[in-house]
Amino acid sequence: MEQHIEPTQTSRRTILARIDRLPPSRHLVRLVARIASGGWFEFYELFMPGFISLGLVKAGIYALHPGSMLDPHLFASFLASFFFGMFLSATVFSFISDWLGRRAIFVQSMVVYSIAQLAIAFLSDPAAIDFARFVAGLAVGMQLINNDSYITELTPRATRGRYMTAAYLFILTAIPVSAFLAAALVPLAPFGIDGWRIVVAIGASSGIIVLLIQRGLPESPRWLEVHGRFAEADAVVSDIEAKVIAELGKPLPPPSAEVPDATAKTGRWTEMFSPFYLPRTIVISIFQFSQTIAVFGFTAFVPILLVKQGFTIVHSLYYTAIIVLLAPVGAACASLFAERIERKWQLVGSAIMIGASGTVFANAHSVPVVMISGALISLFNNWLIAIFHPYAAELFPTRIRARAVGFTFSWSRISSIFVGYWVADLLAAFGPRGVFVMIAFAMLAIVIGIGGFGPRTNGRSLEILSP
Repeated sequence: MEQHIEPTQTSRRTILARIDRLPPSRHLVRLVARIASGGWFEFYELFMPGFISLGLVKAGIYALHPGSMLDPHLFASFLASFFFGMFLSATVFSFISDWLGRRAIFVQSMVVYSIAQLAIAFLSDPAAIDFARFVAGLAVGMQLINNDSYITELTPRATRGRYMTAAYLFILTAIPVSAFLAAALVPLAPFGIDGWRIVVAIGASSGIIVLLIQRGLPESPRWLEVHGRFAEADAVVSDIEAKVIAELGKPLPPPSAEVPDATAKTGRWTEMFSPFYLPRTIVISIFQFSQTIAVFGFTAFVPILLVKQGFTIVHSLYYTAIIVLLAPVGAACASLFAERIERKWQLVGSAIMIGASGTVFANAHSVPVVMISGALISLFNNWLIAIFHPYAAELFPTRIRARAVGFTFSWSRISSIFVGYWVADLLAAFGPRGVFVMIAFAMLAIVIGIGGFGPRTNGRSLEILSP
């Protein structure tokens, strides 16, 4: 049986304040970057389907026409199976991160994802591919929720948003990388292998990479505290402090007296529906349902939307790759303004710009207008992504953070399951304009929900913001 050795009362009382007073350092950057490496492969998988869609259709595995949700031959089922796995992991299994710890889930979920991804590269039956995608979705859904909590709990309040958005600046480079790989490989069959299979197989290397980088990663000290493991939490923070002091060459400032004492407390999932947290749960759930309609309704169908507007398949793939080059630029903007502009207003502003740019894209036929409006959609989509991850994680306490983020995140997976079918139906009935009317209404819901009811979070201690 594991023993929990109590440190001094003073160290217990100041651990949270000691985290919050940490100055910017290369050591914290390295910790965040290692966690973000797992997220890089998650986003590679999240956005890859749209870029390889034409290859899957060309190979005769999937079709793009509208149809039943029970038909595994539809491309929409390729999207839906993955998002159903993410939905299940977010709603049913998100408690595992709160139970087993952030570090354990970081490693184990990426190994499962890697195995499932490799299987997809060798399969041709759409039903079998959909099952492997479902398993990959289970792993990726757990990883996304876990890593947001992991980074949030390791970083100080004054720079928490900057560290998180910087992580997504790196993570979102996966989008143009997967887009350019698809543009180069999907039209070809190197060594007699369909190009889309090579693009999928590259994502399978994630498990090996994560196993190499996970050594030395600490457990979240906040997670250790709420599980009564005060000595271990003290040891983690002391190690971080020692490395930051050695790096900076000067002592750290004293901890703030305003941060609450550390206490061990097991949370209940029903807490997210308590009078204090229920408004946050509702607002973030509406946001999550709506943001996916814009992000995946556009990105997963960019090549198809361009073909519908008269561009060739090859041109469509390369135009898509160029458009999504602004994905990391959006994250860079989020990182630059993370602590300068209240995060809720960045979400509102991004939603407004997505709606405006989408209106232009839907009515564009010339290459320059298509490229500029499409690039702006990509920029603000990813600004939105980079900001909402820290924002959502800040709104709930450590004891239920993964479960609450998982529950609210599950609403994005519900809309993700259906968005492929909605887009296919709207394209068939109304063309690209119908798709962007749907996206505009989704952005309006974000503007009203976050703008009117979302709390402010910048510069506030997690324990004060979410007691």
